[in-house]
Amino acid sequence: MRRAEVAPTVAQADPGLAELAPDQRLRRLELTVTRRLNGLLHGQYRGLLPGPGSEPAGSREYRPGEDEVRRMDWAVTARTAVPHVRQVDADRELTTWLLVDGSASMEFGTAELDKRELAVAAVAAVGFLTAGVGNRLGAQVLRADGVRRFPARSGRTHLFALLRALLAAPRPSATDDRPGWAAGVSAEPPDLADGLDALHRIANRRGLVVVVSDFLDGLPDDPGQPAPWERTLRRLAARHQVLAIEVTDPRELELPDVGLITLVDPETGRRREVCTSDRRLRERYAEAASAQREQVHQALRRSGAAHLALRTDRDWSADIVRHVHAQRRLAAAPAGRPRGGAA
Repeated sequence: MRRAEVAPTVAQADPGLAELAPDQRLRRLELTVTRRLNGLLHGQYRGLLPGPGSEPAGSREYRPGEDEVRRMDWAVTARTAVPHVRQVDADRELTTWLLVDGSASMEFGTAELDKRELAVAAVAAVGFLTAGVGNRLGAQVLRADGVRRFPARSGRTHLFALLRALLAAPRPSATDDRPGWAAGVSAEPPDLADGLDALHRIANRRGLVVVVSDFLDGLPDDPGQPAPWERTLRRLAARHQVLAIEVTDPRELELPDVGLITLVDPETGRRREVCTSDRRLRERYAEAASAQREQVHQALRRSGAAHLALRTDRDWSADIVRHVHAQRRLAAAPAGRPRGGAA
């Protein structure tokens, strides 16, 4: 069960953002990404095995009956007097799969953004920065009324359709007896483990998998026990490059001293009034929240996923820049040097 959260109050990322039309908000997001992050995640993608392609990769001796004459490397053949053929690396288009948590606990925010808006910003950053020629982007969005699937396609039109769908997804009503469930839906909504299982079934080709969530689904009371989504995330990380984007809000980490407040569990609707003037209660809350976040961090580390933590009260674009630089330093580290965890 998720820890209860304070009923949300959504602030704006910048003046007037909430009043902008969806397309205007998306254009502003695109400008933020291209101005501050452009180039950090771009790269050349090659196949895992040598094969037909266009990137030169040296030469080797000609094998009669196996090699095509049109691939002869005449310069090397003339220099060595031994027939050689050109080798090339197989070109590979990058396929990125996104799993976006749209559950009730993401409808929370007490800072510049709420968690869902921050998740949309993270998706926009990944989408705009991996939208190279031929690259494809697919997504699965966990919602109260089920899983909405977006097939892997290329192009800005497809990316904008995904972002519009995330912005337009219905928000659970604060007066709903079951705020985590859609009205008229009797089945329990899908959780993070369900979404990862579905993603594992469709992500056949090696690529990039990005999971955007608060990762609170089903955390066991015993920190020594694995989370229900941990096993599938580990299986994905064995085949793909996996980036786990953890979205949090400062009020999830500590309570302000504001007197009597009502805490609401967004998944079950359970409410509890607490007096935040009690210093010892605030300390226990902060300790429990810290232990919970550490539990998530350890689960992600065991899964082998790179971990990017974003907060609603911080500059998310600066956090992404720092993460990319940290990952590049780790990748450039000598083989014998310990690498530690992801930033």
